[in-house]
Amino acid sequence: MDKRVLTAIVALPILVLSILLPYLLPNVEHANALFILIAAFGLGAGLFEFFSFSKKLQLKADAAIAYFGATAFFLAFLFDAPQQMPDLMILISVGFVVSVLITQTFRFQKDFSKMITGTAVTLFGVFYVAFLGGFIVSTSTGFEKSTVPFLSCKLLGFFFLIVMGADTGAYYVGKAIGKRKLVPKISPSKTWEGLFGGIIVACIFAAISSATFFPELNYKVSIPLALAMSLVAFFGDIAESAIKRSAGVKDAASILPGHGGFLDRLDSLLFNAPILYYFARFYFS
Repeated sequence: MDKRVLTAIVALPILVLSILLPYLLPNVEHANALFILIAAFGLGAGLFEFFSFSKKLQLKADAAIAYFGATAFFLAFLFDAPQQMPDLMILISVGFVVSVLITQTFRFQKDFSKMITGTAVTLFGVFYVAFLGGFIVSTSTGFEKSTVPFLSCKLLGFFFLIVMGADTGAYYVGKAIGKRKLVPKISPSKTWEGLFGGIIVACIFAAISSATFFPELNYKVSIPLALAMSLVAFFGDIAESAIKRSAGVKDAASILPGHGGFLDRLDSLLFNAPILYYFARFYFS
């Protein structure tokens, strides 16, 4: 059996269960805890893989201060700081940048030649993985008081259906009929046929979502949203591919057979997480 399919068979039921638990156990407080734990582990692993790239390039990232900042961001997103405490998000961002600059000043005092790159890659790693990815955590916790029943569950279900549908459609359509290379210098396997295949699958899943578990999201909205998300997913994918290419690696890791590492699965999710969150804030307000 295809390793990619086998990994999905094992991992997807756990992810689906974590999303559905608040719906299945409506009277249980913190029923979304499993999803939060999965998100924390996934983002932590993705950040670790990112810094493994920087280590290959000898960029001297400071993983210790990075994980401290990532934890602060994660906790803020856990309490839906983008909506409830926007000033706190600004404070954490400013505090983290200042803390990194101060700590790196002393860290590189014996050799300042790597300070700029070390500081930059430390900041970039946290904002790329922990900050962008944190919005999916706020999506899980920040819509509990919505007038739409189980809105967080529906948003997360829609989110993963669209992004994973676009990725799966692009992979299998490209593998079956892909001929015209899309960005060969960044990702040689990407094709125009695969891109359009992913967009079509994402739009089909959006229509299915509106017809089944998410009737509050009209077809006229869900399909254009899926189209936009599938395009953003593509750019997230090739951005991560460019990062891997800079480090001279094919996959972020080999922990997920057929899929690579956690960062290889997070790439398209990270760019879409803030889009879905703020869309839901405006659309369901």
